[in-house]
Amino acid sequence: GVAISTYAKYCYNKLQKAALTGAKKGLKKPNIEEIRHAKNAVFNPSMFGSSLQDIITMQKERYPDRQLPWVQTRLSEEVLALNGDQTEGIFRVPGDIDEVNALKLQVDQWKIPTGLEDPHVPASLLKLWYRELEEPLIPHEFYEQCITHYENPEAAIAVVHSLPRINKMVLCYLIRFLQVFVQPANVAVTKMDVNNLAMVMAPNCLRCQSDDPRIIFENTRKEMSFIRVLIQHLDTSFMEGVL
Repeated sequence: GVAISTYAKYCYNKLQKAALTGAKKGLKKPNIEEIRHAKNAVFNPSMFGSSLQDIITMQKERYPDRQLPWVQTRLSEEVLALNGDQTEGIFRVPGDIDEVNALKLQVDQWKIPTGLEDPHVPASLLKLWYRELEEPLIPHEFYEQCITHYENPEAAIAVVHSLPRINKMVLCYLIRFLQVFVQPANVAVTKMDVNNLAMVMAPNCLRCQSDDPRIIFENTRKEMSFIRVLIQHLDTSFMEGVL
């Protein structure tokens, strides 16, 4: 009883994404559970590749009072629960791709992850979630402001507070999370200082729309600087206890 156009639109979007990102990564072929999940995805949209607003709508039935995406907070908590803040190369070293794929399937079925031992796995999936958002965490219309004010803390913070509410909340949660990792005691172990964290996280928050390699190269530095400024200067205390 579903219109063919529903399937067509879904398949077209999947093909477009595959053309950009390539096939599924990993050594293992899709298992039966993954195939079943993919078949039902047109009726049960994934939390990966969706918009923030759609994700909040998806979770309304399960988590009506949550202001933040469950997938964001759940994976962030998992990284810390596995002592990710005491793990060398966290967010830089990729998790085992097959374990990441398995965790993605679990999370997309609203299952609380179990049996995880390596913090790089939830850390990798968390980065993937930010990177695959349908629209970038910092929307395109704010991009120029970000790379203009990449060295000005006051102006950079003003950009954050001008974002749509859901984008602002999700970004501030991320920055507050990263501020845990830049504590000197943690950096001594992880070897991931504010510069390294900004380098690995900026591409997950901002997307340059230019095709010109020179502009992309120049803007990459500014994107990193913008995120670094936020980690160093953004007051995220108002996010305490927000879920």
